[in-house]
Amino acid sequence: MNSIGKRLEQYTRKYPQEVLLVTVVIADEQDKIAIFKGFSSSLMRPTAFDPDIPVIPDTATIISIDRIASPYNPEAPRYIQREISWEDMQVLLESAE
Repeated sequence: MNSIGKRLEQYTRKYPQEVLLVTVVIADEQDKIAIFKGFSSSLMRPTAFDPDIPVIPDTATIISIDRIASPYNPEAPRYIQREISWEDMQVLLESAE
């Protein structure tokens, strides 16, 4: 089974017109991760250059996921769907596989 981050990246490869903005807790610290066209990047801390190092480890807790229309403009995001739970997102991921 693919990791959480890999599944979300795979979703954005299939739907390149969307950006996922994922709010997570990693090691007791909240983070926001942008995922677009199969790539993940933290918006709050440095992201490793090595794509094999997951930005969202499997130990992370997903707080919510926003689906945003591409291109992403942080000043005026165009939301498709806001504050999706991990459980609801898994339904979308399964339909995209």
